[in-house]
Amino acid sequence: MVQIIGAGFGRTGTASVKAALERLGFGPCYHMFEVIAQPERVRDWTRALDGEISDWETVLGGFASTVDWPGCTFWCELVEAYPEAKVLLTVRDPQKWYDSVHSTIYQFVQQEPSDDAFDVQLRPMVERMIWNGTFGGRFDDREHAIAVFEQHNAAVRAAVPADRLLTYQVGEGWQPLCDFLGVPVPEEDFPHVNDAGSIRALVDQISREGRVPSPFTS
Repeated sequence: MVQIIGAGFGRTGTASVKAALERLGFGPCYHMFEVIAQPERVRDWTRALDGEISDWETVLGGFASTVDWPGCTFWCELVEAYPEAKVLLTVRDPQKWYDSVHSTIYQFVQQEPSDDAFDVQLRPMVERMIWNGTFGGRFDDREHAIAVFEQHNAAVRAAVPADRLLTYQVGEGWQPLCDFLGVPVPEEDFPHVNDAGSIRALVDQISREGRVPSPFTS
């Protein structure tokens, strides 16, 4: 049963937050990495886009938390489906967020499609959901994309009661996250995962191995 709903867009530290939530006992955490590792999950999100999901446990069963896309696209539905779950809105400076997205995950759109599983199965869903859906086909328009980002964050803050919501930046470390979740602060450093220079290698590794590597195992 989902206990934490990640409402923040991708490239707001969601990979690090996934690792942190799993370290704190709120795992496994559903991230876009899960879909990359298991492309058959694309069917779930295509059905969600078509409005065909009535029981979110058929999609998220076995996961204790979510972050990143595709879950954040359906944050409102998840808030309703899991009324006891807390909501985590990961944010960052809008200008830096745009630069990060444009230089990393948006570049997959710019590449010529191939016949691998990522392009054949995942890419059409991602384009429909994120680039043509959330951003209306206008992500290259910096001002428009940043406005969408800020409007999304404002909508989450307006809809979710304050006692159920944490607006969070990864640079804040363990303390506010642990206070919000009511768990002790770990002794180790907060995880730092998936910087801009490593995302292509990480996606390739996940696709190749069919699993999401854990930063807490060697």
